[in-house]
Amino acid sequence: MHPALSVIAFTSLSGAGYGLAFVLALGHGNPGATSTKIAWFIALALITLGLLSSLLHLGNPQRAWRALSQWRSSWLSREGCFALIAYGPLSLLAAMSIFGDSFNLFLGYVAGILCIITVFCTAMIYASLRTIPSWNTRWTPATYLMFALTSGTLIYMSFFGRAAGTDSNVIWVYLSMVFLILAWLIKFMWKRNAVEAGYGKSTMETATGLGGIGQVRLLERPHAMANYLTNEMGFRIARKHADKLWRIALLCGLALPLVLLAISLVMGRAGTLFQVLATVSFLAGVFVDRWLFFATAKHAVSLYYGGDEALAPAE
Repeated sequence: MHPALSVIAFTSLSGAGYGLAFVLALGHGNPGATSTKIAWFIALALITLGLLSSLLHLGNPQRAWRALSQWRSSWLSREGCFALIAYGPLSLLAAMSIFGDSFNLFLGYVAGILCIITVFCTAMIYASLRTIPSWNTRWTPATYLMFALTSGTLIYMSFFGRAAGTDSNVIWVYLSMVFLILAWLIKFMWKRNAVEAGYGKSTMETATGLGGIGQVRLLERPHAMANYLTNEMGFRIARKHADKLWRIALLCGLALPLVLLAISLVMGRAGTLFQVLATVSFLAGVFVDRWLFFATAKHAVSLYYGGDEALAPAE
C-alpha cells in the first residue's frame, strides 16, 4: 500500500493525543496546576491536528461529512462519529481545568472510554480489510491501542509528571518503560503474523479467476504503464530498505527511549531532559513504524499484476 504521509500523521498524532487525553481523563494531574492546563491543550491540539491531516487524503475534503452517515457498516464512519462525540467530554474537562481548576471523575471515565473506542475504530479501519491479510488480525487494534497509551504516558511523564513530585515522576518513568516493552512485544507479534499472512488465501488463480484452467503465471502485465492500482495498492519497498527502516524504528522507538529513561532515573531533576528526548525518540520510531505498516502491506489485487515478483522494486 502507498504510505500517504497524511494518514501516517493522522494515526500517529491522534493516537498520541487520545493517549494523553486518556491519562488526564483518569484524574492524573492537579486540575488547577498550569502543567495540567497545558497538557489538556496539547492533547486536544494533537487530536485536532491528527483528524485534520486525515482530510488531506480525501479527494474532496468538503464532502467528508458524508462519511459519518455510514456508521452502521463502515469503521471509518464510526471512527469519525466517535471522534466528534469524544470532543464533547474532552473539551468540557479541559474547560473545567483551564477556567475552573476543577475535575469530574465520572465525566473523566466517560471521556477515557470514548478515547479507547475512537482509537479502536481507527485501527479497525485497517483490521477489517480482508484483502490485506497482514492487517486483518486482532494484533492491529492491539498495536494501535498500546502505542497510543504509551505515547500518552510518555508525553505526560516527560512534560507534566514531575509537577506532582519526584517520587510520582519516578513511578511514571517505570510505568513508561513497562508500556514501551509491552507495546513493542505486541508489535513483534503483529509483524510475525504479517510475515506469515502474505496474501492470505488469495492466489494468482483466484485473483484472475483462471484457476479452473490450471496454474497461472504472468506472461505480460495487464497494463503497459502504471495506474492507480499499481501505484496505491501495489506499492512496494525493497526488502533491504524495509529491514533497515524496521531496525531504525526499533532503535528510535524502543532501545533509545529505554536507555534515556534509565539515565533519567539517576539524574535527579536534570533527568527531565532525558525524558523529553525519550518521548521524542519514541514518537519518531512510531512514525517510521507506521510508514512501514502501510508500505509493506500486500493487497490481494496485486496478484492480478503478478504479485511480489512483478511489482517489487529493483534492489
